[in-house]
Amino acid sequence: MNYLFDTSVLIAGILAAHPHHKRAKPWIAKVIQGKVNMFVCNHSIAELYAVLTRLPVSPKISPGNALALIEHNVIKVGNLVNLTSRDYHRVLEGLVRDHLSGGLTYDGLIYYAALKSGVDNLLTLNKKDFDRFNSNDAIKIHIP
Repeated sequence: MNYLFDTSVLIAGILAAHPHHKRAKPWIAKVIQGKVNMFVCNHSIAELYAVLTRLPVSPKISPGNALALIEHNVIKVGNLVNLTSRDYHRVLEGLVRDHLSGGLTYDGLIYYAALKSGVDNLLTLNKKDFDRFNSNDAIKIHIP
């Protein structure tokens, strides 16, 4: 089964201290075991690195450790969905058309990556945010 993983699930699945770790970690494990095919928007890699390296945890996650976590849990086992400059423009056009702004921009990129990759499922901890883009139910949105 093919799923595009939202950044929220990746963070929760990687960080044991995250409040939703017990819900998200099994999904990362399914990917590593080859039971689920993970797709990830290339934007989410940068977002994941930014979050991991700025979290107020002790000990702090170093840039090198953040990269190692991303490589092990995402890059080596997932499929990256690369968005082009034209894809970014299309997302922005859709946001303008639908009068959406702010942080929904990033959710729009991730949703577009799900459409572009052809997956049927999107896994997120923020279902409500993605429901705004999924008015025609093109993708099944799941919460771990």
